[in-house]
Amino acid sequence: VPASHPLLDACEAEFCRRAWDMGLEQLLLVADCWRCLERSVPSYLGILFSYANLHWKDLTLPQFVQLLYIIGEGRRSPADLAQKMESTILKHLDAFTLEELGAICLGLFKSLSGISDHVMRRIADRVSLQMEDMSTYALVNVLKMLRYTRMDHVPLMRELGKVIPARIPTTNIQGIMHITLTYSSLHFFDEDVLAAVATSLPSKVSYCRSKDAAKFLWSFGCLDYEPPNEEEFYSSLIKQLHTKLHEFRKFPEHLLTALLGLAFVKRFPEELIDFALREEFVQKTRGSKYELNKDLFTLGKSVEIECPTYRGSRLPPQLCQEFTEMVSSFAEREIYVRPEIVEATSLLESLLGGPEYVKNHMILPHTRSSDLEVRLAADGHPIPFNFKDPVAAKKLKDMGVGLTDDLISQLIKGSAHSQSPVGVGNEAGIPRQERGDAAGTPCLGGARTAGAKCQAGPEAGRWQPREVRLALQVSNRNHFCYGSKRLLGLHCLKRRQLRLLGYAVVEIPFWEWFPLLKRTRSEKLSYLHYKVFCPALLTRAG
Repeated sequence: VPASHPLLDACEAEFCRRAWDMGLEQLLLVADCWRCLERSVPSYLGILFSYANLHWKDLTLPQFVQLLYIIGEGRRSPADLAQKMESTILKHLDAFTLEELGAICLGLFKSLSGISDHVMRRIADRVSLQMEDMSTYALVNVLKMLRYTRMDHVPLMRELGKVIPARIPTTNIQGIMHITLTYSSLHFFDEDVLAAVATSLPSKVSYCRSKDAAKFLWSFGCLDYEPPNEEEFYSSLIKQLHTKLHEFRKFPEHLLTALLGLAFVKRFPEELIDFALREEFVQKTRGSKYELNKDLFTLGKSVEIECPTYRGSRLPPQLCQEFTEMVSSFAEREIYVRPEIVEATSLLESLLGGPEYVKNHMILPHTRSSDLEVRLAADGHPIPFNFKDPVAAKKLKDMGVGLTDDLISQLIKGSAHSQSPVGVGNEAGIPRQERGDAAGTPCLGGARTAGAKCQAGPEAGRWQPREVRLALQVSNRNHFCYGSKRLLGLHCLKRRQLRLLGYAVVEIPFWEWFPLLKRTRSEKLSYLHYKVFCPALLTRAG
């Protein structure tokens, strides 16, 4: 019987009329039948939820689990039940079976139900201690909710790294996708898990929906991981993207997700990029329920920089300008005014001789993070170039946040209630100076005293002979896999593109800079002098 059959219309109306004369067991059974028939019945579910609210104390634990499952299948979270659901989960947490905990998490995830960190942490505590006894299906459902709440539960993730690799070969493709997406969403790098996924995926790739293929590519790109079988892994997924091309007309977000994941690891399939940057597809992204402008912008500009021989479709200049203004507006409100960046900018102005020697801006707006740009002549003298808006620079300083002890402590350690992505990873450090990533040579005669002026420089926009342009990266924890110095894919892409444009990338990593914020001004100036005026660059400039 099709879900839209008139007979079912009549049945639904009759059940709504009789609902208050039925028992909870019957109401739940009927709701489950509607789910099996794949029929949406919001009116009936509304009555069921009201009935459950009135008879909450009569619910048995199996009925409570079934109710949460039905709430999830209805994709609707009844606000008046939220507190009662949390209280019941906490009260009976140890009484639920592990499979019931999986069903509870699935219901919460599908209905997008808000759940407190405390409740999710308690669930994760129990799962991390009994994971080996839990089915992969139930475990994946817990991971979905962990991802949704952005829960930083390191013990669970470490235990997952021990348990899940051996299960990957017998897990279905959607389950593997959700496991992989959990790691990338929480920025948690575990090479053993990712390698197991990469090994198993090529033989199962034909079962991938467009969404699955996109999430796999995004996850590996986000964590900047190329597996041992990288050619087989990437070629099989790219082939599947071509097979599913028709699906992207309905779900344009999945193609952009996939192509960005590939761009992070320097892969640019030109036919798919041409399809994604055509006017027809761009219009589909503009009409999507998701905000895809930033992703489209990042892809389009990355192709310009990294694919000089590409001859396919490109984003129109006016669209790039619109996206640049959108991203710049956000940066002025949220990025440039971060205390660690404001402090570095102010100190560099003092070190180099004034605001005209340093610029706090986005050299590459499509990478959505700021740079402190400094320019040096071949003899090591700073070159003035930032003459455009000294008033704005002063205003920016005035907008800065006060560096209180509490704020510095949060920057260094992370707040207990922060929503920072989480993970523990192998250390793969920031590129070293010998690879041309350091910056600067000393001014002749040693350090420049604060306030001292260099000779006025030439026109700001032009590259001068043997001029060195530095892009100082004041990073924070969200640029890296948690617990490691492994840069995330977007930030690897940014540094790669800065170098392609001729910039020397200078790292001011948070694990060095944030502790210094509590130290004396002279110590901070000394640190920045060391970063900017590095002898290694003199040879390069020559």
